[in-house]
Amino acid sequence: MTLADNAASLGVLRVVIDAPLRSPFDYLPPPGLAPAAVALGARVRVPVGRRETIGVVVDYADQPSVSAAALKSVHQVLDTAALLDPGLMQLLRWTADYYHHPLGEVIAAALPRALRDGAPAAAQIELWCATAAGLEALALDTARRAPKQQALLALLAASPAGVTGEAITARLARWREAARALRSRGWIDRFEVGAAARAQPAAPSGDRAPGPDTPGPGAGPPAPALSEAQITAVARIDATAGEYAAWLLQGATGSGKTEVYLQCAARTLARGGGVLVLVPEIGLTPQLVQRFRERLDVQIAVLHSGLSDAERLAAWRAARSGQARAVLGTRSAVFAPLPGLGLIVVDEEHDSSYKQHDGGCRYSARDLAVVRAQQNHIPVVLGSATPAFETLQNLIGGRYRGLALPRRDDQALAPRLALVDLRAHTVRQGLSVPVIDAIRRHLSASGQVLVFINRRGYAPTLLCTACGWIAPCHACDARLTVHRASGQLRCHHCGAVEALPERCLRCGFEVKPVGQGTERVEETLRELFPAEPLIRLDRDTASRPAELDAIVSSVLSGGARILVGTQMVTKGHHFPGISLVVVLNADQGLFSTDFRAAERLAQTIVQVAGRAGRERNRGEVLIQTEYPEHPLLQSLLSGGYEGFAATALLERAAARWPPFGRLAVLRASTRSSGGALQFLAAARQASPAARDVRLLGPVAASMARRADRYHAQLLIESADRGPLHRFIDDWLPQVETLARTHRVRYALDVDPIDIQ
Repeated sequence: MTLADNAASLGVLRVVIDAPLRSPFDYLPPPGLAPAAVALGARVRVPVGRRETIGVVVDYADQPSVSAAALKSVHQVLDTAALLDPGLMQLLRWTADYYHHPLGEVIAAALPRALRDGAPAAAQIELWCATAAGLEALALDTARRAPKQQALLALLAASPAGVTGEAITARLARWREAARALRSRGWIDRFEVGAAARAQPAAPSGDRAPGPDTPGPGAGPPAPALSEAQITAVARIDATAGEYAAWLLQGATGSGKTEVYLQCAARTLARGGGVLVLVPEIGLTPQLVQRFRERLDVQIAVLHSGLSDAERLAAWRAARSGQARAVLGTRSAVFAPLPGLGLIVVDEEHDSSYKQHDGGCRYSARDLAVVRAQQNHIPVVLGSATPAFETLQNLIGGRYRGLALPRRDDQALAPRLALVDLRAHTVRQGLSVPVIDAIRRHLSASGQVLVFINRRGYAPTLLCTACGWIAPCHACDARLTVHRASGQLRCHHCGAVEALPERCLRCGFEVKPVGQGTERVEETLRELFPAEPLIRLDRDTASRPAELDAIVSSVLSGGARILVGTQMVTKGHHFPGISLVVVLNADQGLFSTDFRAAERLAQTIVQVAGRAGRERNRGEVLIQTEYPEHPLLQSLLSGGYEGFAATALLERAAARWPPFGRLAVLRASTRSSGGALQFLAAARQASPAARDVRLLGPVAASMARRADRYHAQLLIESADRGPLHRFIDDWLPQVETLARTHRVRYALDVDPIDIQ
């Protein structure tokens, strides 16, 4: 017998709220309402202490966990049906359990802010009507001295069923002030009804509700002819419809992964299924959004952090109602409510943006996409030219299935990669002579050039040439970055901003910027190539979507011959005119303390190299380095990413680092310099004995002081997931008690992607 069958005999509702509390609260249903009448997954308004908040019903119970005297009643039931269906609730519970995070906070993070604040789950229409008192006032001409009020009252009186706010706006400009005055006198009233309850004419506004990226569907070009490899990939993925299968679609940049996504999505939609597509950063992939809107003849909801609260709510509603049968979004879209979900796609699955780094539950959207596919018995496609090591090991172990997309016949050969030894050549502001000569050669041949440096600003350091003073951040153990264009010093860690001084603040002598950032490289290239149009792409020049679109359009049109950019240039952009790529600071990740640094560096180099030679002409990639003999760089040159990964995986296996071991990190921060370390030391001391789990640390973070807080971490290591999670389950109650005693902020990160 199911829980629903037994619900009539259960007397208590278990409710979770958006708070760091691991146990649900028990409440009685509202007076006159049986517990079974409140659906699991529905929102309720409940009292908590002296305030009122909104929670979600997650269970029933026959006996409360508190005394009868302490038991309170739900004030209001906000949803007549479950806001979160059983499948989505299953995913949210799994997330809370795996990442050891309170379920209430996990659920809250999966919902738009408006829903957390109590907005209706279904789209609502605002209706206004005249009251009996208003009709009497109109008959007596009482409002004749207020023409706007008189006109509004007459308009509403003519429609007893009510008039929508939109219709009023079309007839009367600036009517809201008059409406407030009439409503205060009791002559008119306002109420809302569900959109489905009132027939509305089909209009573009429905398509535009999910967000700003909403051109008409199905208006684009027809599907191109597929290569044999693409045909095979589509057929094999589609053959697993209705069953769980995790596919790794691996192919070089430009090999046609997106077309495989589109074809598989179209087939899923034709069967009546929904499609969820995850991308690393929606603001950096406008071309992907556009292609999906053009090719799929359905409404697509877009979910990402750049939307307003109203836009995000509209997109969520469209997905949940089935009005939008496809959702394209960033990390949090993994929780999008899509009835009849039939396919999940994770583009650029290796990207670190899929991991929640700061605040809340530290989940991986890529991993949750796989779990959701498994729970829903549907295929999930993970696409990348440079798969994460965990994904590659899952492929080797047979848990994932592999599909390879070789370079297409109409593609140029893979670009030529070469190392430039900085020790052997003269360098001008970060640009070596061979690089300058190569840029001149490609520009002369009508090519475009991409210069990649993953450091924005003018220079990373401001130095006094007399006393050696270096401009520090006063809130972090970091140097301030010079931003000459804005005349500022900025901290890229805490956001602090200071005016750029002309002289040393300690001795008054001359100061100079040291090192290179995108601004300085741009300045140097303008001096070297004054006749060539140049454009820069980083967070400073493309902080808004319109700025990004303008930069991309300039490169695509050929208006910009030289592009200087950070990692933003690797995010889903197709620049067919670029023939030369220069990587300036390849050595940055060669000697990091983070065990994933080499993997990320290799991925970055391969991804940025993929911008060269995207059409018929073979491209060239020059990598500047002071360590040309380094094994990482040599393996990349000789064996590509696959060769590098094979060697690096052997090293990981020997060290028992992921994917051959399991990690969690307990991070802490305090205002006092030693508080975080003291808390973590006490937490280690309080840890239960576990033969299969090892604790390393605590140690200060690589940047111990950040944003005026001192950070430290404790590493938890195990060969297998089971022992690690059992240990954490037993340990967390002691950690939480200690955190209250030490007044410390802490966070548990399961499967961390970096060790800070």
